[in-house]
Amino acid sequence: MSSDAKGTLYLLPNTLGETAADAVIPGAVLDRARLLDYFIAEDPKSARAFLKRIGSARALQDIRIERLDHNTRTSDIASLLEPVLAGRDAALLSEAGMPAIADPGANLVRLAHQRGARVVPLTGPSSILLALCASGLEGQRFAFHGYLPVEEAELVQALKRLERDSQRLKQTQIFIETPYRNERTLGTTVRTLAPHTLLCVASDLTLATESVRTQTVAAWREQPPRLKGRPSVFLLLAR
Repeated sequence: MSSDAKGTLYLLPNTLGETAADAVIPGAVLDRARLLDYFIAEDPKSARAFLKRIGSARALQDIRIERLDHNTRTSDIASLLEPVLAGRDAALLSEAGMPAIADPGANLVRLAHQRGARVVPLTGPSSILLALCASGLEGQRFAFHGYLPVEEAELVQALKRLERDSQRLKQTQIFIETPYRNERTLGTTVRTLAPHTLLCVASDLTLATESVRTQTVAAWREQPPRLKGRPSVFLLLAR
């Protein structure tokens, strides 16, 4: 526990796929995670698998893991924070990458600030920042939009808006998609955007199958990648 009256809420990164945790997460972060006995996670089962992989210092049956996902009611989030307010340290753990980004944990973090609890982000992989760094696109002005609409007509309108904003603001626009819809979304993207707009597709980041490629929309139309089932980040920059 922390020495203060209130505990600390650590934002604990996860791997981006089936890769060794110590290959992408600093040793000091893993050491911190091994000592904690209270976790808040999207999926308690996968959280236990993560703790087993990193070699928790505690028996798994002695670790408390509570669920916080998109179905968690706002009124229930306060109860998840109560142990922290009582002096117990906790970790917020995402399914992949950094918690609280495109992740339901943001509401818990906001409440922790409101209640005066210390919030500490721990270093680890972020697919969004890794993709931006590797894209070669505008890295000073960028915007992340999470998931775009699923319905085709709404998706087309959203893509057109992002392209206009990119050109007007000279800003990289970033979005993600559920892996099983990646190819469909990319197909709509390259049909909708102007041929000379730059588009980066970053897939399987930090994994052995990683690929990052930036080229014009016209080039993507000629050589569409195989993305089905591969976690991907999409970035565009209008010219």
